[in-house]
Amino acid sequence: MTTMLVRSATLPLAKQCCITRAASLSATTTVAKASVTTLASASASTTDDEINAPNNGRTFSSRPLPQMVSRMNNIYHERNAIVKSTKVPRPTAMIPEVPKGHTEQPKVKNQLKERKVVKFVVPVETKEEEEEHVSSHFSYAGNAQLPITSELKIVLPGEDAPSGIWPVFRMMDESGNFRQKDTARHTNTPKILPAKDDLSELQSALLSQHPHFAEHFRSCSLLQRAPRDYPDTHSSNTLLRAHRQMIRLRKMDTILHNAQRQGRISFYMTHHGEEAIHTGSASALGADDHVFAQYREAGVLMWRGFTLEQFCNQCFSNDLDLGRGRQMPVHYGCRALRYQTVSSPLGTQITQAVGAAYKFKLEKKVNPEGDASISIVYFGDGAASTVDFHSACNFAATLKVPMIFFCRNNGFAISTPVEDQYAGDGIISRAPGYGMAGIRVDGNDVFAVHAAVAEARKLALESSAPVMIEAMTYRQGHHSTSDDSSRYRDTDEVQYAADVTDPILRFERFLKHFGWTDENDVASIEDEERVAVLRAMEAAEARPKPSLETMFEDVYYEKPPHLVRQEEELKRHLKEHNVPHE
Repeated sequence: MTTMLVRSATLPLAKQCCITRAASLSATTTVAKASVTTLASASASTTDDEINAPNNGRTFSSRPLPQMVSRMNNIYHERNAIVKSTKVPRPTAMIPEVPKGHTEQPKVKNQLKERKVVKFVVPVETKEEEEEHVSSHFSYAGNAQLPITSELKIVLPGEDAPSGIWPVFRMMDESGNFRQKDTARHTNTPKILPAKDDLSELQSALLSQHPHFAEHFRSCSLLQRAPRDYPDTHSSNTLLRAHRQMIRLRKMDTILHNAQRQGRISFYMTHHGEEAIHTGSASALGADDHVFAQYREAGVLMWRGFTLEQFCNQCFSNDLDLGRGRQMPVHYGCRALRYQTVSSPLGTQITQAVGAAYKFKLEKKVNPEGDASISIVYFGDGAASTVDFHSACNFAATLKVPMIFFCRNNGFAISTPVEDQYAGDGIISRAPGYGMAGIRVDGNDVFAVHAAVAEARKLALESSAPVMIEAMTYRQGHHSTSDDSSRYRDTDEVQYAADVTDPILRFERFLKHFGWTDENDVASIEDEERVAVLRAMEAAEARPKPSLETMFEDVYYEKPPHLVRQEEELKRHLKEHNVPHE
């Protein structure tokens, strides 16, 4: 059991990052070379006038990913180039039913094989009273039809698991309208327009229109003002901060992704299409809860207060990087925000999160009146195939530790689709086998994710036991800058996810329904966040690298003699060969 507690949650951040800069630079150089592909050249357009950031005469584009994908697709059509693959073509993710009164778009012919894709355009404008359609299923990976439910039900150990396929908990449909009860197919809901920026009025309006969600609306922190203004928005409005942060994350992704294509940073991973998971889950956690992330959860750290400057400092490995340049870009960590440093090996954070949760359990026994905390570990569907996942689930359930296993099922483990990963019903169906509680949620619905995490956290603390959450979503971007996703999935599928099921669009439709935002407001926020990211990036790029001495620090509390000798030898070697260093 002692060996299982791999890393204490209280260790200083710097002591968790003991990778030498030499190894890091070598690894990142290899990654950067491996990421140069023909598709990369096409995606890193320098003709877009949206962003012109001076850097030695170079410019780069912040063209949104769906536009870049569409542009690349047009190039392929013009050249009559069809990507051939040995994999079974992927189905379109999350295809809702066509609501009554909506227009059916022309069916699209897949480049890889023909398939019937029914799409609909979600209207932004709604009447004073409208008839809402309630979708009962959506299509996901492997052509699986996943049932949708409006009831938040965490299946406890010992209870009968859902017969057939586990349902997906959803509160808000793609149209931005909240769902009715599962038994209601259509309903006429009167429109109540609360005063803009008045969260209490909005909460009252939602309670009157959707009483079946009353418990979630009353406890939802997104619908409650903060006790003081947030430093990054200068406002106490939590809901509008959530909207702005989702836009900020996407702008940061687009700009830093293009910066990597120019060779300004060595590596990057975007979060396109998964922003609701970050904002929804982070807003439901306690400030003292410890986060163990995989590598695609930057929005969780952003919600906790990590600034754009800190993100850029890490990606450029400068002297202000908290990891002192020892990690690859996007391997963030912050001890003050209780966000454990990301490590490249897949799945290692899962067992570490169990060890931290066990520590919290022991502390609670010693001090029952103290503040209760949990650990939450994020991982993808691919990481659920690692030995670490299975070991961690068994230890967590057996030791009964307070934690949340949060799986982001985005359809791919890099290039491997989920139908090639498992034959069962996703990841959540494994929870009962470990004696663990579990729930499946729509990962593109920020309110559903928030409600599920809040309920799971409450259950984990009350029962001192783990809870598993599987969030169904879709990865709109490439796996990383070393990946070309057009080689294993159809670009039409990506475009559809960006146009219809995108979590930011869904959130904005909800805000527009209540008159809380419009196209001009959204455009203004996008411009402000784009400029903020550019300024942070340029400032980080201009800063010097960490000094040479830092390479020998942070491993031991006091520097041992053998490290002192190594440092002196390195300095003599550099001096003999006239190599400048700081």
